Amino acid sequence: MTVGRPGDARPATIYDVAKHAQVSHETVSRVLRGDPGVKEKNRERVTAALEALSYRPNVTAKALATRRSRRLGAMVYDLIEAGPSQFVEGATEAAREAGYLLDIVSVRSVANGDVATAISLLNQPDLAGIIAFTPTDATRDAVAATTFRIPVFQETEGEDADDPREQSLNAVGVGLMVDHLVELGHARILHIAGPRDWVSARNRAHAYERAMRRHDLPVLPIIEGASWSAASGYEATHRIPHDTRPTALLVANDQMALGALLALHERGIAVPEDMSVVGFDDIPEAPFVIPPLTTVRVDFAQAGHRAVRDLVAQIEGIAPADVAGEGDVSVRLVVRSSSGRAAE
Repeated sequence: MTVGRPGDARPATIYDVAKHAQVSHETVSRVLRGDPGVKEKNRERVTAALEALSYRPNVTAKALATRRSRRLGAMVYDLIEAGPSQFVEGATEAAREAGYLLDIVSVRSVANGDVATAISLLNQPDLAGIIAFTPTDATRDAVAATTFRIPVFQETEGEDADDPREQSLNAVGVGLMVDHLVELGHARILHIAGPRDWVSARNRAHAYERAMRRHDLPVLPIIEGASWSAASGYEATHRIPHDTRPTALLVANDQMALGALLALHERGIAVPEDMSVVGFDDIPEAPFVIPPLTTVRVDFAQAGHRAVRDLVAQIEGIAPADVAGEGDVSVRLVVRSSSGRAAE
């Protein structure tokens, strides 16, 4: 059965779906609501019709019918970085799947009041809920000091403990990277860290120290970058003392690692022959630099999915039984040619 004409831009309605599935529009509505009382054969027919017609819920009409907003807000700090941008990508997709629209407010600075302005913009009754992505101390403090009028899901990372059962995704990734370098014969591994006010940077630095001690290897002085940028990694690499003599650099993220590669080239240090370089995040550019970058891939988009599902569960008053835990977010080592065996 063909519904509409070829090239017809009119979106399918529940009445189109009902006609296609040969059921009533009430049955379609019940399927969309997740009503468990719908007969299985009817549910299958409606599901097939929804897919065939590329049906998308009319969130405006749904909001009017239920008198409840179908809009979510997200405050995201430093959206240009890999983790935050992937988180937003996953959150946007999950919101759409749940029948919500996601409004994003990007925050670039703490000093000039951007965080307070963003919170004020989002803390409004015309939104159903807020996701606050707070990776820094200042953003966490700002959210903690706010009284919210609507449900809030705060996406943040706790400080890692020494208990191996309570490690963050960052700690798991750094542990994989140190293990990889040790297997290649590296004993002098130096860590170039991210900015100290980011919890993830502190956790990655802490994980480096813990992993080196686990292998009974010396913990070299950590070189801290001013930001997550390639320029910061470049500058930090030029600050490595000559007498440190590392054979591998474990860099806090891929952008910083790109800067480190250039700095090493300028110092006449070949990668990976003289020194291995590894990053974190697996940005799209990582396979295309010279040499291609060994890194750790964390599925931050899945974390965005999880955050939206948890927030929607709060809004709709349901148990978040299907909300994935942090352990469901994948972390894996991606080996490329920037890491090699330690020089003799």
